[in-house]
Amino acid sequence: MAGALLEFETEMFLALFGTDGLLVTAEGMGIDRILLQFLRVYSEEGSLVLLLNTTTPEQEYFTEQLRAEGVSHLPQTVTSEVQSSERNRVYTQGGVLFVTSRILVVDFLTDRIPAHLITGILVYRAHKIIESCQEAFILRLFRQKNKTGFIKAFTDKATSFSSGFCQVERVMRNLFVKKLFLWPRFHAAVNSVLDRHKPDVVELHVSLTPAMRAIQSSVLDIMNACLKELKRYNPTLEAEDLSLESTLGTAFEKTIRHYLDPLWHQLGARTKSLVQDLKILRTLLLYLTQYDCVTFLNLLESLRSSQKAFGSNSGWLFLDSSTSMFVNARTRVYKVPEAKKKLKAGSDPEQKPSTSAEVKRVLVLETNPKWEALSEVMQEIEKENSQSENNPGRVLICASDDRTCAQLREYITSGAESLLTRLYTRTIGKNEDPFDRGFDDRGKVKGGKGQGIGPNGKKPRAKQAKSCKKSPRPALTLTQMVGKEEGAEGEHMGSSADGEEEETMEEEELLLDLPSDAYYGILKEPLTVIHPLLGCTDPYSLTRVLHEVEPSYVVLYDAELSFVRQLEIFKASRPGKQLRVYFLIYGGSTEEQRYLTALRKEKEAFEHLIREKASMVVPEEREGRQDTNLDLLRNQDAANATTNTRKAGGQQEAAVPSRVIVDMREFRSELPSLLHRRGLDIEPVTLEVGDYILTSDICVERKSVSDLIGSLQSGRLYTQCLSMSRFYRRPVLLIEFDPAKPFSLVARSDMRQEISSGDISSKLTLLTLHFPRLRLLWCPSPHATAELFQELKCGRPEPDAAAAQAVTAESDTVSESADLYNPGPYDFLLRMPGVNTKNCRALINNAENLAGLATLSQDRLAEILGNATNARQLYQFLHGTMDVPLAQKGKMTESRGKRGQTATDQGQQINLVDHHGLVSGNIKQSPFRCSSLFSPHRSRADEVAGR
Repeated sequence: MAGALLEFETEMFLALFGTDGLLVTAEGMGIDRILLQFLRVYSEEGSLVLLLNTTTPEQEYFTEQLRAEGVSHLPQTVTSEVQSSERNRVYTQGGVLFVTSRILVVDFLTDRIPAHLITGILVYRAHKIIESCQEAFILRLFRQKNKTGFIKAFTDKATSFSSGFCQVERVMRNLFVKKLFLWPRFHAAVNSVLDRHKPDVVELHVSLTPAMRAIQSSVLDIMNACLKELKRYNPTLEAEDLSLESTLGTAFEKTIRHYLDPLWHQLGARTKSLVQDLKILRTLLLYLTQYDCVTFLNLLESLRSSQKAFGSNSGWLFLDSSTSMFVNARTRVYKVPEAKKKLKAGSDPEQKPSTSAEVKRVLVLETNPKWEALSEVMQEIEKENSQSENNPGRVLICASDDRTCAQLREYITSGAESLLTRLYTRTIGKNEDPFDRGFDDRGKVKGGKGQGIGPNGKKPRAKQAKSCKKSPRPALTLTQMVGKEEGAEGEHMGSSADGEEEETMEEEELLLDLPSDAYYGILKEPLTVIHPLLGCTDPYSLTRVLHEVEPSYVVLYDAELSFVRQLEIFKASRPGKQLRVYFLIYGGSTEEQRYLTALRKEKEAFEHLIREKASMVVPEEREGRQDTNLDLLRNQDAANATTNTRKAGGQQEAAVPSRVIVDMREFRSELPSLLHRRGLDIEPVTLEVGDYILTSDICVERKSVSDLIGSLQSGRLYTQCLSMSRFYRRPVLLIEFDPAKPFSLVARSDMRQEISSGDISSKLTLLTLHFPRLRLLWCPSPHATAELFQELKCGRPEPDAAAAQAVTAESDTVSESADLYNPGPYDFLLRMPGVNTKNCRALINNAENLAGLATLSQDRLAEILGNATNARQLYQFLHGTMDVPLAQKGKMTESRGKRGQTATDQGQQINLVDHHGLVSGNIKQSPFRCSSLFSPHRSRADEVAGR
């Protein structure tokens, strides 16, 4: 499928093959073809090459391509499902390996992977390699242990390097590469090859209808007004990023949130509403050119009702431009006769008509201009195929998303009027009576007028429309697909009494097993396929279809920059074969502006990279092949300090090795990488209690803000803190938050003075009350956490990995404080009225067990507790009685056994402590353990709230 490399692709490959570096190409220039060539070279037992930063569908695609080319030693995938003992065998077999980042980090730290045998590492999507990410950690570990292996990185997102200070230089530093290879579309070598094999391009500038142009103008006016308001409320925002042109691009929302997130909690409701309105208005512009008139009006009406219901709009609904937009949107769908307009004169425009006669409208159902242009293109293709002596050329139609593809399929097979009528009756007109314009009782068009538009101007048979969805079974080839269509069509040639039933039968019978989840076979003569440009679960589904269909005609219903480049390379790799591209675009529209803006931004990004490359200062030791590279030093603070001048002779302080035990699941975060960077040895093990063990006494449970809220609500955090408090003397709850994204555990309107069981702040308060030795640490970033961990470990003993791993919820030995206590009786003691964490130690020192506690008098308890009220509460709890219903008489008599207590006719009186069987349970640890009938995991909200 991939075919031989073109001349400039060979030049790219050879340049990167000869030296380590970062390759940046224009979008759609086939960077996957270059990477595939590297995989082909290294897929052999004599080498061990790791490929980072790829998704599962991409791994499947690369493996499939190599298998098709006859490669025997195919890449293998290593995930958590592969056992540790098995992984070592896979590593020693060699070849190309897809390894998940978490597994690879652990294997590097534990020396399970033979680092000295690694030939090199290939990095995909290199623009995402930042200092704290897992891939950067892997590269640093690799370069520390292997000085000879190569590192080669690939990306086609030049625009990602245009923001930030020296972004490309920082990425190259994290990659440990010195060379930067830039291949824009305007590169001389690229131009010379692609210009020799140009496809035949027919550019069709479709005109917007007057109503569409008026709507577009209204939306742009509203957006301009919103932008002016936003600038007025936030004068510090960059004017360039808030231009009307920038709002049309896909990156606008990300840009505006980048500016506003750090002070989002300080912004007024007006600013937040304006940001939301801009998002809505951008969606309206997209719907205007992308979909039909009914879908657009339906969205507009739903927005109006929701905005009115919640009052969340910033006022744009009341502008004159908004009124004009609604009027024009309705005129595209229907119009009200003049007589009925006069009838409604003077009435409330928002009041709904009360009679069925008033709701009847004359449908207009304006056809999308691109549909008509598509019909003309299909007729031209049909005419050329009929005049050609060769086999009819296949057709590939590409639209932006699955909804557009589905509409185009229905338009080609059923016609515009049928499609628009169906959409209208299902949405806007679902509560109205059938209209006078030739509709039957079900709202469908009577007769055959305008029911279908085929490529030859005739109505095609509806049975030629086939839908194809993703299936795990083997995919059919195009030949098999056509054969299956012919057989299925022959089976269903008979007419059905119910048209909807026939469509349902056909949909069920003719599902095809193709590798794409949004792939439609429209016609078989000539074979016509429609496929979305974006939104497929398989990132290479469009590439597969392009090479499998091998179309002679491609209709770009929507413009996508990367696919345009892909078509150029497809044509250049098939010299001598016909390829005509029909490029449909609305002239003078926001759609055209978005495409041109994307072109301009990519060109500017490459120009920026070219200037930066010319002035870039790259140190000789950048690749890390020598120990002089400072990025490989694990404790940079100590390296910068070098010597201590206060010591005699300026003696250098010896670095003391320090170790942190980390739970295996924590390697999904960036904190282990930063800890390792600061000189701490990381020991990955599977922990049941805690996430990080800093010392023999300090256990840390790390939570993000969202995790904290979820764990408090589910009660899981209580269990985790209980385990940490029992097994470690210094339990720590670490809460990480992003300083650029402010948060609040409770809304200001929900703040209350009393403790509430459903309140997050109350639950956090109860947690600290119940676990007084629990420490809460709030850290603004993983960098701050790593620094804090290093300070907490200073001067304290190192943890033992074997001991930490042996700690489980069922462990026999627990340490509650400096002494050893039985968890059951101890927890029960804390739950007694009058007992708290401040006076419980005094009780423990004066009573060996709960039975001994029950023998103390109230005066003695007051002397021990130092509070008469607490003593009275505890004494009454221990010696008071309670009534038990008569229904439980038999059970209580049996359970008490030899205690000799009697029951009255009204019920039973029992001693609370004696009933629960805890009187003999020693609080202090002894060889004879007793188990509490009370679950230690029970919430203390009621007890704490009642004191």
